[in-house]
Amino acid sequence: MIKVDLSLLWTIINLVVFYLLLKKFLFKPVMGIMEKREQMIADGLKNASDRQEEAETLKKEYESALSGAKEESVKIVENARVEAKRQSDEILADADRRADATIERARKTIETERKQALDGVETQIAGLAMQAARKIVDEETRKQGNQAIYDQFLESVGDAHDGKDE
Repeated sequence: MIKVDLSLLWTIINLVVFYLLLKKFLFKPVMGIMEKREQMIADGLKNASDRQEEAETLKKEYESALSGAKEESVKIVENARVEAKRQSDEILADADRRADATIERARKTIETERKQALDGVETQIAGLAMQAARKIVDEETRKQGNQAIYDQFLESVGDAHDGKDE
């Protein structure tokens, strides 16, 4: 016989509540999104199918119109080639301009970041030098017992460091 205790009952209740919450707040919205997405894909496929049918119809019309006029078709094809070449040249020129602009922006960004990095390194080096000098002077003043030398050094180094930051 299965022993039913209070914790098993609470676990079952929790699972049922959890399932109902998932069903309401997760399954329904996700299914709604999936149905919308499915409808959007179906519409896209239908539009593509319609456009393909239109293209087939236009192709047949053009073939019938061009079959009787070889000279005219040669002119049309030649004009289309010239236009395609012109558009291709325009697209390539525009792409070159954009690429050059992007490269120039990247170079400027790199240069700016390099300068910032160098400035940061210089600041860190100055700080480390100040700490090292402070430790050396501190040891010397302890040995000599001369607090005035220490204070004078800190003032002169502090003034020099403040002048570099500006």
